Amino acid sequence: MNIFDPRVTTRPAAELFYRRNDANDVRLGEVVAVDEAAYASASVVILGCPQDEGVRRNGGRIGAAKAPSEIRRWLYRLTVNRVQNVALFDAGDVVIQPTLEETHALHTQIAHQILQDGKRLIVLGGGNDISYPDVSALALAAPRSANRPRAVAINVDAHFDLRADAVRNSGTPYRQILDEGILPAGQFYEMGYQPFANSPAYEKYAQDKGVNLHDVNELRVRGVETSTHHILSGASTDAWMFWGFDMDVVRSADAPGVSAPNPTGLTSDEFCQIAAIAGADKRTRLMEFSECNPDYDSDGRTARLAAIAIWYALAGIAKTAR
Repeated sequence: MNIFDPRVTTRPAAELFYRRNDANDVRLGEVVAVDEAAYASASVVILGCPQDEGVRRNGGRIGAAKAPSEIRRWLYRLTVNRVQNVALFDAGDVVIQPTLEETHALHTQIAHQILQDGKRLIVLGGGNDISYPDVSALALAAPRSANRPRAVAINVDAHFDLRADAVRNSGTPYRQILDEGILPAGQFYEMGYQPFANSPAYEKYAQDKGVNLHDVNELRVRGVETSTHHILSGASTDAWMFWGFDMDVVRSADAPGVSAPNPTGLTSDEFCQIAAIAGADKRTRLMEFSECNPDYDSDGRTARLAAIAIWYALAGIAKTAR
């Protein structure tokens, strides 16, 4: 498909691309490419999906539809230090369709095309329901073995998002993925979740399925960085990897602007550590940042954190590109 068709994606507002115009202090907004002609040489593509219909359906605080623009606003102010050799391209935003189901279908096609083109993809949500089309796209694009995709999905989130609701929403994406057989349960990891924020019925579902469960307390026993590397050591060495970073995995003191805030959770430093590890892993093909809600943010704190985490991911990618 042509991802630049105006019926498919829209261009980001020019005002989001910060320019300092100082040769000694170049910012990402001055080097990220946006012209279609530059796409072929890009190594990392950014794609926004500005919708929060799934959050509304799930009874959360709406506002995440504004997040892709706000994350870009802060991301493109950051310096190119340590990410100079990453060819970054912004593909704009998915054109939102009349229904969430139609938006997901279009998003799957776009993400699949970008992955097939050999790019790494960073998706800016929007609601966390976008994990369903993102993992679907990865599973379609990944190499296959014994008729199964060689793919792994990691949900870094306070919640399982395994709800059994009849209508899809921001709480159902991984239930859809498992029930539809898009990925086997053994290739799915729940990481950083809060036991008090998840139903025992859904924890039992995950256990019975064989999902890999690692709550936030477990991560801290060894230390978040050591724990993340330990978890990754159990994943297939030739898999394509998806990371879903839901901003509500971070404590509300550091990330107040989310759809479902919690006073406990990862610190901003721990969150960025995981993002850096994800970027540096050569298996990583798709990273998604969701549930940032500018309507409830304080001084842009949550959007800034998402942007900084993306910068750390890009720095990790830069290491593998040397």
